[in-house]
Amino acid sequence: MPKKIDQALRDRAVRLVLEHRAEYPSNAKAIAAVARQEGVGNESLRRWVVQADIDAGNRDGQTSEEHAEIRRLKAENRRLREDVAILRAATTFFAGELDPRNH
Repeated sequence: MPKKIDQALRDRAVRLVLEHRAEYPSNAKAIAAVARQEGVGNESLRRWVVQADIDAGNRDGQTSEEHAEIRRLKAENRRLREDVAILRAATTFFAGELDPRNH
């Protein structure tokens, strides 16, 4: 199970990469240096920086807010489908109970 990294650490690491990436020959080198300094994985930090660029509008992609809204809507859709399944089962049950042929 992946460990949960503190949001303040994530924010600080992303900020450091964004502020200092001009000092490095590539984005990957900046990410590697900050990841080593902050004690996080290179790939994790790379994904956080990409998401920060998307959220800032510097890169195309799904923003964090859009992602959260989609997750919320999917969860709501799942709950509604479960409710409909329960109501269908109850309707079938009660329709059978009310059928005079079953008495």
